[in-house]
Amino acid sequence: MTETPITVRRPQRADARRNFDALLAAARDAFAANGADTSLEEIAKKAGVGVGTLYRNFPTRQDLIEAVYVEEVTRLSEAAEAVAGRPPWEALRAWLERFVDYVATKRAIIDLLNRDSEMFGACRALMYAAGEPLFARAQQAGEVRPDAAFDDVLRLVSGLSSAAFVDDAQRHRVLDIALDGLRTHR
Repeated sequence: MTETPITVRRPQRADARRNFDALLAAARDAFAANGADTSLEEIAKKAGVGVGTLYRNFPTRQDLIEAVYVEEVTRLSEAAEAVAGRPPWEALRAWLERFVDYVATKRAIIDLLNRDSEMFGACRALMYAAGEPLFARAQQAGEVRPDAAFDDVLRLVSGLSSAAFVDDAQRHRVLDIALDGLRTHR
């Protein structure tokens, strides 16, 4: 696994770690659904913990937002490792589908992240280190257009992910159409 220089520090005790993970999951879902202004009390309630537990783990809203972002990028990196053994196009496609979920969270909190920070730069580097090998392998296998660059694909998928869709089925269809244009043969 590619290591992130910036990590989310989890508590040592199992019960505290469960609460911590529940808070991250609740915050990720709440931010993606309602934006970064979601009340911390609502997040604590959704996680099934008291607000004091939230503040013990994340003293400020910014701490929580940054932890959610780091966790999402780490999960994106882990997803690349999980699909790496698949055929080249299938691996890239599966990772890009996970990337869509990452984009939903990122869009909700991006304005509150310091894009010049060490954390943000380290997360970007980790994301590229995770996805670029999948892209390069698919391109080398002749599955991806030779004139496409990894950054082009990320921008394409990010742009599509920001659109409003009627439902998940429509989002998947639109992604299929876009990715079909990336392939050398269909």
